[in-house]
Amino acid sequence: MIPKPPTEEMQAPGRTPLPADACPVLDDDGHHELGMLVVCPATGVPPAGQGKLAGRSTVAWPIGGDTHVPSSILETPTVLGTFGKYELLSELGRGGMGVVYKARQSDLDRTVAIKMILASHLASPEQVERFQAEARAAARLTSPFIVGIHDVGHIQGQHFFAMEFVEGPNLAQLLRDGPMDPEAAARLVLSVAKGVQHLHDHGVVHRDLKPSNILVSADGSPRVTDFGLAKILQSDGRMTRTGAIVGTPGYMAPEQAAGRAADVGPHSDIYSLGAILYELLTGAPPFSGETPLDTLVQVLEGEPPSPSKLRPGLPPALDSICLRCLEKNPEDRYGSALRLADDLDHFLRGEPIEAAHAGPWQQLRRWARREPALVTRLGTMSLCGAIIQVNHFVIEQQDLASQNRAIADVVAWALASLVFQQILIRGKLWGADAARYAWAGTDVIFFTMLVSIYDGLATSLVAGYFLLVIASGLWFRERLVWFTTGMAVAAYGALVLRTGLVESSLESPYRHVIFVAALAVSGIITGYQVKRVRALSRYYDNRPLPL
Repeated sequence: MIPKPPTEEMQAPGRTPLPADACPVLDDDGHHELGMLVVCPATGVPPAGQGKLAGRSTVAWPIGGDTHVPSSILETPTVLGTFGKYELLSELGRGGMGVVYKARQSDLDRTVAIKMILASHLASPEQVERFQAEARAAARLTSPFIVGIHDVGHIQGQHFFAMEFVEGPNLAQLLRDGPMDPEAAARLVLSVAKGVQHLHDHGVVHRDLKPSNILVSADGSPRVTDFGLAKILQSDGRMTRTGAIVGTPGYMAPEQAAGRAADVGPHSDIYSLGAILYELLTGAPPFSGETPLDTLVQVLEGEPPSPSKLRPGLPPALDSICLRCLEKNPEDRYGSALRLADDLDHFLRGEPIEAAHAGPWQQLRRWARREPALVTRLGTMSLCGAIIQVNHFVIEQQDLASQNRAIADVVAWALASLVFQQILIRGKLWGADAARYAWAGTDVIFFTMLVSIYDGLATSLVAGYFLLVIASGLWFRERLVWFTTGMAVAAYGALVLRTGLVESSLESPYRHVIFVAALAVSGIITGYQVKRVRALSRYYDNRPLPL
């Protein structure tokens, strides 16, 4: 069934009129998705993908709230040909906000790149302001490692700026062939760091440094480009609200991923430089989850493995330089991009570097961040073991056989956790989700065995079932929470049947019912919170990115 065009009721007074060929974005059940409409192809049929913006010739329109109509992925705002004093030759790329063309500037007879804001007549004031801020930020910069700006203006309402045309690929395209030679990677990031230092010297924080935003000229010289998310220090408060997450998840600093806009500064760009160096050395960014949410959680809480673990033979000095840039605490990173460049220069000269090798405590802390699921389980097991020991020697003096069985159960549980952790890391034997389900189920089984050996339903350890359910939410999988909750309820029920309902609850025959109900409620609450977070993740994943 072809959806009807938007009715007059959808067009609130004072709102930009919706086009006649607009149709609703539908989800998989045929409902409106996020209250949005899209301009459909000439057939009037929604783009393929059941509500997803599958085609590139669509634009999202809100049908609720008072927001301006945002431009999304549109058809080229102007046909190739004459555009003022420029002749548009070909399209180079586009994003959610802008489109870039290769062009010839007729009066000076030179090749330039023209960036335009998509559909300027539909853009909100905030989009226009951000576009103009990008042009102003880039126009102030003159560095051999930054793409220069030649001209800024608008023609017939179409905002644009003309910049230096760099003949060559970007780093993301070069990385398709695999990681780079270590020394070549160090030289390239050294040059980029000098360009970034020039940004910082002029009060500009890029905030979206990544391989696709670094062009490589024919002579191998890198050029930083795309200042669409640049933050002008001490004057960007109007365009970046506290709590807004801007940037690319795999390359943004933890303070950026947390939405702490006030804390984003030059040290955030240094983190991104470390992420770029990491990818040049290993072929992959330091963090890359299945969804943007997973990646953001890793950025906030995880720790990447040393580059040399992914690519044996890399110089240890590059490990130290890279990991220092990626420190969670901004104060632990390099004090400036220039100091990073100097350290890379020391490495290339064979001189001692500033970044010290991590000590035992720092290595332990990094390992704990790198393997949070394993560390939390080992910590829980250690606590259970300590409780058992205290109970045996101080309180109840349990028999030695029970004591040994309990310790054996904890050790077996720890070994199983180590195995599952390796399965998740390698991801070859099973799928990641299957390994998570198996791990969660194994946790419940071993914990139930421990409770049974230790003191049955009389022990306070049964409260650990709640911890297992809550901990399952850390994987951000709603169904995994339900699975763990069901396993926990079934395991508790098995203990009740084994002990005997009357015998195990003489003081309160309803204790088991209350416990199971509370366990189920904890699972419902945890699952609901995970569902909400996943919904936010889907919104972020589908959000058009600036070019």
